[in-house]
Amino acid sequence: MTTQDHRMATVSLEESIDRRVHGTWLSWLVSQQTFWVSVAAVVAFVVLTFSSDVFATQQNLFNVTRNFAFVALIAIGMTAVIITGGIDLSVGATLVLSGMVVGMSMSEGMSIWLAIPLALGASLLVGAINGFMIAYIGVPPFVVTLGMLSIVRSLAMVLSNNRMVYQFGPDQPKLLALGGGFVNVSLPFVDPIRVPSPVLFLIVLLVVASFLLRWTRWGRHLYAIGGNERAATMTGVPVKLVKVSVYMFCGLCAGIAGVLEVGWLGTVTTSLGQGMELSVIAASVIGGTNLAGGIGTAFGAVVGAALIEVIRNSLILLGISTFWQGTFVGSFIIVAVLFDRLRARSAND
Repeated sequence: MTTQDHRMATVSLEESIDRRVHGTWLSWLVSQQTFWVSVAAVVAFVVLTFSSDVFATQQNLFNVTRNFAFVALIAIGMTAVIITGGIDLSVGATLVLSGMVVGMSMSEGMSIWLAIPLALGASLLVGAINGFMIAYIGVPPFVVTLGMLSIVRSLAMVLSNNRMVYQFGPDQPKLLALGGGFVNVSLPFVDPIRVPSPVLFLIVLLVVASFLLRWTRWGRHLYAIGGNERAATMTGVPVKLVKVSVYMFCGLCAGIAGVLEVGWLGTVTTSLGQGMELSVIAASVIGGTNLAGGIGTAFGAVVGAALIEVIRNSLILLGISTFWQGTFVGSFIIVAVLFDRLRARSAND
């Protein structure tokens, strides 16, 4: 074979590989789990609109978007953790600790501008402890965060003496407006749409997290660690520091959700956020995050959370027992994992 023939064969091989890996934008789109979850959410929305007279009302949609925002906020942080190959089971406890800190502080007369940073600081501290134990001590993420789940919720009980807090001092109206308020968005030909305050915070966090994951060195390091931690270490990635930072980021997301949820409910008890870990992990996995690490997007987490809330709301409106919610969510998780396995198998063939 001449040099020119060899060059032409090499170019043809590279073009073939490029087509195999990238293909057209349409083939890439339909291969994404997030795309199909988005389609499922839209289909469910349309079906419910015609099946129920209540679903598409402004009040119900307001409730749906507000409720899913709390799960989606934490799911963004959870997605970042899972991308590294980790897990955080303490997010529900972190949420209640953050809510209890802001509630107890304000009930003692502290300004909201001091109480919120204090609550978020407590959430960051929980994340830092998780990350340090996992990265520097080498304790498995499941064990550390499961232990922190009990420790942190216990601390919330001690802090409040296991009582309900519903008086938040002179700045109470500000806290209630922060979590329970809304803004009116004017659109042509329709009445103004009320957008809950938590959704606004979700949009901001989604934009920030998407930018961090897609365009920053920190985001690239997360995917590198989840893809092959040993290779990431050998290429100079500060694996331990990145792991600590990602658990702190997840804790911060849970802390923000805790402050907002207390503002929405107007009260805080130690049962707040109990069992929320399953919904958050489910939202991440259903949205396309691979539990083995290396794959996931912030947008996918939000879409997954939206689908779960639509399912929950539909069960209520259609008169079906909410006890079936776990069955639907669990089935979606299994289907999501099977879809990922089939996609990986087809890519290797």
